[in-house]
Amino acid sequence: MATATLEQLTAAHQQTTAQIRDRTLALTAARWDASPAYRDADIDRLIAQIMPQVQAGQIATATLTNAYIGQAAALTGTPWGATVDRDAILGYRGVDSRDVYRRSAVTLYTALSNGSAFDAAVAYGLDRMVSIVSTELQQAKNRQAQRSLEDSGFYGYRRVITGLENCALCVIASTQRYHKSELMPIHPGCDCGVQPIRGPKDPGQVIDPDLLERTHALIDRKLGGTDRGARDLVLDKTSSAGKPISDFTDLIVVNNHGELGPTLAWRSDKFTSAPDIAALN
Repeated sequence: MATATLEQLTAAHQQTTAQIRDRTLALTAARWDASPAYRDADIDRLIAQIMPQVQAGQIATATLTNAYIGQAAALTGTPWGATVDRDAILGYRGVDSRDVYRRSAVTLYTALSNGSAFDAAVAYGLDRMVSIVSTELQQAKNRQAQRSLEDSGFYGYRRVITGLENCALCVIASTQRYHKSELMPIHPGCDCGVQPIRGPKDPGQVIDPDLLERTHALIDRKLGGTDRGARDLVLDKTSSAGKPISDFTDLIVVNNHGELGPTLAWRSDKFTSAPDIAALN
C-alpha cells in the first residue's frame, strides 16, 4: 500500500474536521430552531443540549488534529510526542462556557428591544450561536495543532486554505511561513488548517510569492489599490465584540463561478455554480 503524501494527509485532515464542524453546526441549528420559546429557562435547556454536542466535536477535532501532526511527523522523520489536554481544549476561554453560549440569547433579546420582528430576532440569536460554536471548533483545531507542533521537531507551519471560499486575508496568510509559536486563528469564522514545515529552507517568510502578488494585483484591479498590510479597505470592519478586524475578510479571492471561473468578489455576492447552470440548460 502506497504511503500517503503530506498533501494527502493535510487534505484528509481538512475534510474530516470540516465534517465534524458541519455536523455540529447542523445539530446546533436544529436544536435552536426546535425550541418552543426563548425565555431564560428555554435558553438554559438549549445550552444544556448544545454544549455536550459541541464539546464532543471539540475533542474529536483536537484528537484528529493531534493524529494528523503525528502522521506528518512519522512521514517526515520528525520527533513528536504530543497528547490531547481536554481541559485546555474545552476551557481555553477562562470563563464559564454557559456564559459564552448565553450571548446568543443576549443578541436575540437586544434585537427584540430594538424593534426587530420576533422571527428576525431568533435568526440573529442563531447567527450568534453558530458563530460561537464555529469558534469553539476552530480553536480546538488551532490550539491542538499548536500543542502538537510545539512538542515536535517541526520548525513551524503554513496556513492551508479550504479551497471553498477564501477571504483575501487568509489567502495572503497562506503565502507565508510561520513559526510554531505563532499559531492562532486570524479572524472570526476562519476555517483554515495548518501544514507542518520541517525547517526553513531559506530565511524569507514568503513561501509563495506568486500567489501573494496575484492576490494583491486582483485587489488592485477591483478597487484601484491594495493594502500590503492586508487590513484596510476603508470598510472599518469589527467583530461581534466590537474589535477591529481586517477588511480583507470581506473580500473573497476565489469563488468558482459557473461561467467565469475563479473570480474576486465580496462575501455578500451571490454566485451561480456550474451545476446550477447545467440545470437551467
